[in-house]
Amino acid sequence: MRRPCRGDRGQLAIEFAGTVPLILLLVAAVWECVLIGYAFSLAGNAADEAARVGAVSGDGACATAAAKHIGGAWNMTSTCGPQGEVYKATVTLSVPVLYPGLDTGLRITGEGGSSRERGEED
Repeated sequence: MRRPCRGDRGQLAIEFAGTVPLILLLVAAVWECVLIGYAFSLAGNAADEAARVGAVSGDGACATAAAKHIGGAWNMTSTCGPQGEVYKATVTLSVPVLYPGLDTGLRITGEGGSSRERGEED
């Protein structure tokens, strides 16, 4: 009676151990893409909200409205001001590495504008 050949014993474990790092890298890359897209969405929304508030209340309220919509980990900067008949706001965020707060040094900018309200300036 002959024993069956077991030359490939443990092959599945070796293949699994070899592919796990690749799968984890792929998941990390997809997550980074999601964070970048979320940063674009946050910057655009904050700029729109800031421009709406700034068109009615002025520059100080504009910066406050932008900061209200962004957490501190995104290292936000904003600029607000009238440009002709439009009040514009620009919000810039740092692109995170896997988690907001770990900064890559890349910046994402969102811009928003709103029609200026007629007030005491006019």
